[in-house]
Order: sequence, then structure tokens, then C-alpha cells
Amino acid sequence: MEFLQLIEKLSNARGVSGFEDEVVEIAREYARDFATFEEDSMRNLYIFPKYNRGNRPLLMLDAHADEVGFMVHAIKPDGTLRFVNLGTWNEKSLPSSRVQIYTENGYIPGVISATPPHFMTEAQRMSGVTYAELSIDVGATSAKEVAALGIKVGAPVVPLAPFEYNAGTGLLYGKAFDDRLGVATVLEILRLLQHEDINIDVVGVISSQEEVGLRGIKAVMANIKPSAAICFEGCPADDTFTPDYLVQDRLRGGVMIRHMDSTVICTPRFVAFSEKTAEECGVKVQMAVRTGGGNNGAYIVFANGGTPVIVAGVPVRYIHTFHCYAALEDVESNVKLGLELCKKLNGDIIKGF
Repeated sequence: MEFLQLIEKLSNARGVSGFEDEVVEIAREYARDFATFEEDSMRNLYIFPKYNRGNRPLLMLDAHADEVGFMVHAIKPDGTLRFVNLGTWNEKSLPSSRVQIYTENGYIPGVISATPPHFMTEAQRMSGVTYAELSIDVGATSAKEVAALGIKVGAPVVPLAPFEYNAGTGLLYGKAFDDRLGVATVLEILRLLQHEDINIDVVGVISSQEEVGLRGIKAVMANIKPSAAICFEGCPADDTFTPDYLVQDRLRGGVMIRHMDSTVICTPRFVAFSEKTAEECGVKVQMAVRTGGGNNGAYIVFANGGTPVIVAGVPVRYIHTFHCYAALEDVESNVKLGLELCKKLNGDIIKGF
């Protein structure tokens, strides 16, 4: 499977928080020739490369499998579905969006309801949208028809936005780039490390339920004790709505290395080491200070008595929507930087963090 094919499969995979099974299976398929696997009850996947020796400092490469989505809350008498959110959305972006709803016989397509302007008052046109006002329409006219389709309360609901790649521009389009681009990065680094001489052991972790409160990584850090960690993320690009002097995550700008966000101050010496490594190997980086956001690093940094951590991100435009843009070159930059860090790190350097 080529790297671009991997990205396509991961983007199209259906895996909202708690239902990451398809993503886990793709990761297993990609790494089966060079790694062994373990899973826990939260569907966190642990990837142990066969080239590990077992007696060296352990570097964790983390990316979360889950995407933002929804869950069926109730079935209304008219055949539409009430739903709740899994992860953070801008509710104004949801009406008229296509979704797919899980059943035991496969996913059923649907559309998030949008009141036609003909039936809206002026106040409704000017006001925001709330989940209580939205529903999912699957073309049914009664709750009985919905039941016949196999849709049940508790069914996960996933955005329907098939992946596309423009070879001319190198742009990726699709859903779930947060954090399937991180998952692809971790898997590719682990594959490429087969051909490198390194001084550490590595473990790839495809973690679950990040979007609903960093839940999966809490189980991960109870099960393994890495010496240091890199979180690979899809991060919100800010280059289309921010004054130029404030832009810190630009499309085609390379790796976004995060100093801090609202949940974590990344390990300063590890951040500085990563920035220097990027400069030495010719990888473009963007150093970011965020006032919002959050990621698994927020838990990793103080787990097990404290774990050095950095966050390396791919710029993603329109993150947490159905329609994301990213540049393949930025994903490749993350792979290159991650690979170089694995080659440079050793026990003494990690102790210095």
C-alpha cells in the first residue's frame, strides 16, 4: 500500500469516538510485515516494531484514530433522527451536510436537516443553530420505516465526504484529517525506521477517544511508560482568516511545532531540540503558541511522573468540518522530521529534556 493510498483509506474510514475499528484494521494491515500488535478494551492499538531490542529508552509516536461525528439520540415519529455531537463542531456549518449512519447491515446515507428559507422567519435567519433544532433525514416518513432500515438509538453517525487528491496542486481533500493524517504519519515513520540504525526503541500508538476528552491516552499511559513522546496531529490552519503576522499554521508551511495551547505547555527543551533538528535536516517548521485547542500531549506530559512531549502538526484548513484541505508536502514534512528525531534521540538526550 502506497503512502497516498494509506491516507485515502484512513480519511474514508468511519471511526467516530468509541467506534475506531475500521481505522485500527487499516493500521494493522499497513504495519503487519514489520510489527506486532496489542489492543486494550478502549481500542487503543499498540504497534511494536520487530526491530525494537527491548532494552533501550522507549519513544512513543502517538496519533488518535477517532474523528468528530455524532450519535443517534432518539428517533422522532416523523422518521427523522435526533442526534448528539461527538467532539466539537461549529453548529452553523452542519445543515445540508451528508452523513452516514451505522446499522448492522452497513451504513445508511442521510442529510442533516436544513429548513428551507421559504419557511424561516427573519429572526430565524439571523439566529444561530442549535443541536436541538437539527435532525438527520434518511428519507423515512415514520419511526417504523427507520426501524426497518436497522437504525437504532446509539448508532454512530459519520460525515460523508469522500477523499480526493489533486496531483497537480498536491492538495488533499476529505474528512477526518484530524487526526488520520497523524495516523498516516506514525505508520509511515515506523515503516521507514526498518532501514535505519537508531539508539532507541519506538512504539506506535493509535489512540482512541481523543475528541471527547483525551480518554484513550489515559489508558495508554497506564499500560506503557515511554521515556518521551511525539503527538502527531492534524491542526487548524489559520492562514485564511488571521492577520499575516499572527499566522502560525499555514498551508504548505511545513510542520507546526506547538509551544503551548489551552491544555499543555510542551516540554521546552524537547521543543527546542525539535526545532534545531528541523533546521539541520531542511524541514520547514512553524512555531505556534495557541490560546485554544488541546491534544493528547496535555495528559502525556504529566503521566507516569512526567513524560517529555512535543506536538507536531499538519496544517488543516476547515478542521472539524466535513470538508478539509491539507497539502501532501506538509504530511511528508512531518514524516521526515519524525524520522530524523528518531534517528537523533538517545537516552542521554532524552534525560536532558
